[in-house]
Formats: sequence, structure tokens, C-alpha cells
Amino acid sequence: MSSSFDLHVQTTISPHNGQAYHVETYPVSSDLDRTLESAAQSQKEWIQTTLDERIAKGRKFIENFSALANREAPATYDHGPLGHHNLAEELCNQMGRPTDQCWGEFRGFLQRATYMVDIAESCLSDITFSDNQPGFSRSIKRVPLGVIFVIAPWNYPYLVMINSVLPALIAGNAVILKPSPQTPLTAVRFKEALNNAGFPTDLIQVVHLSLPLTRYVVQHKLVDFVVFTGSVAGGKAIETAAVAADGFKGVSLELGGKDPAYVRADADLKDAVIQLVDGAMYNAGQSCCAVERIYVHESVYDNFVDEYVNETKKLVLGDPTNKQTTIGPVISIASAERIRQQVSSAVQTGAKALIPENLYPKAEPGTAFVAPQVLVDVNHTMDVMKEETFGPIIGIQKVSSDAEAIELMNESEYGLTASIWTKSLDDFSTLADQVQTGTIFLNRCDSLDPALAWTGIKNSGRGVSLSKFGYDQLTRAKSINIRINTA
Repeated sequence: MSSSFDLHVQTTISPHNGQAYHVETYPVSSDLDRTLESAAQSQKEWIQTTLDERIAKGRKFIENFSALANREAPATYDHGPLGHHNLAEELCNQMGRPTDQCWGEFRGFLQRATYMVDIAESCLSDITFSDNQPGFSRSIKRVPLGVIFVIAPWNYPYLVMINSVLPALIAGNAVILKPSPQTPLTAVRFKEALNNAGFPTDLIQVVHLSLPLTRYVVQHKLVDFVVFTGSVAGGKAIETAAVAADGFKGVSLELGGKDPAYVRADADLKDAVIQLVDGAMYNAGQSCCAVERIYVHESVYDNFVDEYVNETKKLVLGDPTNKQTTIGPVISIASAERIRQQVSSAVQTGAKALIPENLYPKAEPGTAFVAPQVLVDVNHTMDVMKEETFGPIIGIQKVSSDAEAIELMNESEYGLTASIWTKSLDDFSTLADQVQTGTIFLNRCDSLDPALAWTGIKNSGRGVSLSKFGYDQLTRAKSINIRINTA
């Protein structure tokens, strides 16, 4: 819900109260040139440090951030007229997630950071060979790419930043970090913790940019690789800009999702309902891997829908700063109106809304508050089952067989995650191979494990973060072939 009151200023508006929360001034291109030059120079010096030294700084960063993200006694920041705020309160005011739920993001942040630091040595050490011929030596090095431009989103800013920024630095790169205009302070806090841990000041640079300036940095000769997380339209714009730049610039794109779930006849319905309500509604449905469509076998469909509606009605929509609130506003009034229109369009073409509007009086037109809604009698002619919603809305469709469910799950332009709910591991294994997706879950959803590659297919993007493959994306292979004896 950010806006610019003039061409040079970025103002962040809190979604829950419509008030200005933070203001940033855009740089000019000459300032950006100096920022990139200093980052490139710092990277040349940084790569002279040992991998062990970089890993040690990564562990120090985790220690520092743990103190900031301590729910019982969090460290606080003083940022002028806004006063003192802990990280959870600050994030809540920027993007509207209930304060208590923001702590969950920090726990995930630290889990991912710890795992990526723990595997850094095995992922980045030289690969050597034991079968070299006498007088010869061979090895493969993982070499940093140089300066990496990371464009972070607002919905889970800390989680997405940790996926790429810390691994990039440990691998020997410099990072230019652009936060969303909605969550500008997240990158500032991230950089402060990194610098306090010993990462050089110029090595990690935070920039607040307009769209033209973002394109300028993407195309800059000193930028070697771009990591973008956001919408499909945004990803296409970034890729187009990169293609137009000189040379062949690498781009990683983590884009949208329309993630499906299939509840089979033998599923544990009680567990599936609880998990799938959370998977669809948590963070007001504003997650790239949120569950956005559910297919249920006809033999359990009615029971599942009844239980799902009852569970959804337990959600408390309201001011995210209140402890009783379990679902806050969506990011902007414009987003709220788009979501309401998607629901209205579905109802006008035959869908049935099962959550009474009067249950959530806070969800008034002209506000960013959207009532949770469960839609049945839906089909794939409706946008609510095809286009990304990014809101607390779910469509539930009846199916008669595994084959029909798989066909509908794959009938999408997206392929980020999918889930199957069944007690049969054998049946899951057979069905999982047929689902077109980056991650397939059994009896869980909307969850990331840092040991697994985070990746998507189709319009959900390309590239990999997390796992050992995340380091591969942030480095390149360099082969060393030595003839030792020339006599």
C-alpha cells in the first residue's frame, strides 16, 4: 500500500490504518553508479578472505539476529519520530500481518540461515579427484558471480531475503538489496545485523528504487546476476530488462502460484481441514505457496466442506496489532478490491459463498480488510480457480477420481507447490510423479524445508534457492586442469 507523493519519494502506508509509516527518498543514477562501484570493489577484497572466515561471520550474524528476534526480550531500534519498535511490531506496521505471527517468520529465517551456513563448506569447497594420472591434477572450484542484485517482496521479506542474501555473501559475492516499497525497513535491519557481524559495509548495499531505477540497476554493467521474487508481470519486466542489457545476464525468478490440494477419500479429514485452512488463510492468503484451490473426492466432499467452513469461521479479522487478531488486512485497498471482484465474479457465474458477510463487519469496501471466504460449486471457467488470488479466499471443487483430480491440478499456468492428502504412501508416490510442480507435499502444505530445493515450473518461475542447489545458482563452476611434470 505504498505510494509516492512525488517522483522522488517513496511512502509506506500501513494497510490496517491507512497512515504513512515510513518515507524514503530515491537516489539519482549517479549515486547508484557510486554504490555499485563500491560494492564491486568490496567484492574483490571480500573474495580474498577464506571460506572459513566468511562462514564464521555468517554464524555471528545468526547470533546477532537471534537477539533481535527474541520474542521474550527482543532488542529494539530507535528510528526517529517512530520511536522504539521491535522487529515484529515494525513488520506488522509495514505490511499488516498480526504481530504474533511475525515471530514465526523470524523463526523460519533463523532456521534457513543456520542450515545454509551449516552446509556452506560442503557446497563451496573445491571438488577434487582421486583418480588423477601421475603428473596431473584436476579440481573444480565454485567461483562467486560478482555483484548480485536481489529484489525482495513484501509478503515474507525476511524469509525471501535470507534465501539468497546470506548464501550469496558467504559464497563470495557482493549484494545490492532492494526491498519492497511496502517493507523498506526489513532490508535496513538485515544490513545492520550483517554489518554488526563483520560483513563489510560496502559489500551489502540497500537501495530504495523506483521502477525506472530498478531497470537501470538490472541493466548495469557491474551487476552480474539478478534474483527477483514477485509477480509474473514483474518477473517478465525484469527478464526483459536483463535481456536488453549488454552481455548475457543471469536471472532467477520466483513468481506466482495457484497451488492445489487434493483430498482423497482415505484422508484424515480433521487433520486435512486444519492444515488446509491454515495453508489458505495464513498471512491473509498472501503467500506464493498458499493453498488457493482444493479438490475433494466426492465420497468425503460434504463432510470436508462442512468442517472447513466451521474451521474458517474461527478466524478473527481485525487490527493486526491486537493479540486476538488471527488474520489482518491484505496489503492495499487496490488488492482488496481485486480480491472482492474475483469472489463476486465467481458468485455471479454460479459459485456459492459459504461464509456470511456479517460475520466479518471489519471487511468494508474502501478498506484493506477482506473477509475469509469459502466458495463451492466452482469450476475452471472462473478466475478464482485459475488466476492467483493472493487473499483469504479458497475454492473447493468436487472430483470423482484420482485421474480427474490430477488433471485439474495440472490445468494451471503455475507450478510452485501442490499437496495430496491420503493415508496411502504407495498411492501418493504414484500420484506425485504425475503432478506438475516444483514441490509436492503429502499431508502438509505451505511449508519450506531449507534442505530441499525451492523452485517452480511454468509461470511460477525458474531458478533455485535453498538447499545445496541454492549455492550452485549463486556461483559458477571453474575447472582447474594441471599438468605438473613437464620434463
